[in-house]
Amino acid sequence: MEPGPASEEHVEIREASERLRTRFGGEIEPATIERIVDESVEAARRRSASVSMAALAERVAADRLRALLRLGAGRRDAIPGVLFLCVHNAGRSQMAAGWMRHLGADGVAVFSGGSEPGRAVNEAAVAAMAERGIDIAAEVPEPWSDEILEAVDVVVTMGCGDACPILPGTRYVDWAVEDPAGRPLDAVRPIRDDIERRVRELLEELDIPAAT
Repeated sequence: MEPGPASEEHVEIREASERLRTRFGGEIEPATIERIVDESVEAARRRSASVSMAALAERVAADRLRALLRLGAGRRDAIPGVLFLCVHNAGRSQMAAGWMRHLGADGVAVFSGGSEPGRAVNEAAVAAMAERGIDIAAEVPEPWSDEILEAVDVVVTMGCGDACPILPGTRYVDWAVEDPAGRPLDAVRPIRDDIERRVRELLEELDIPAAT
């Protein structure tokens, strides 16, 4: 008896895996890529997100693989890595990561995550960042991972308390930033601007020129 057609979800996972092999296959062993994809798929199955399970798994796997690249061949020494953490990875940490990518450009490796990732990025945070020309609409809340934690030089925590992971030898900075959850756009703008100021200060500390 011939097997039936693959489900749409199975096809999406296979296509995502192929994209990741194309992107990382020259530097990471195929077996490692497949393992991380499989683990990311299982983690995504347990989540309710605003994107498909396969899309979420691809995002999570891609960030873990980026971190693995930094851990090998001296990549971590090339440019600093920063991880922004909050509870849901839906507001503060996403805005901070957006600012860091925008201002730090290619001078810094940026990651973000949450101890209890939400379903989608805060709409008011998306709108507030868009006003400053920074698009975080396509971002999806993700969990942090051991690879990412080990691959960064600075971990910035924002409200996750004891749930934030601690790795000895890594620099930790806690930002007392207000949570934008449930707030209207007018109330999120000052939070956005506070985060911008803090990101600029961190870039200066890391000796990374900020884009204008």
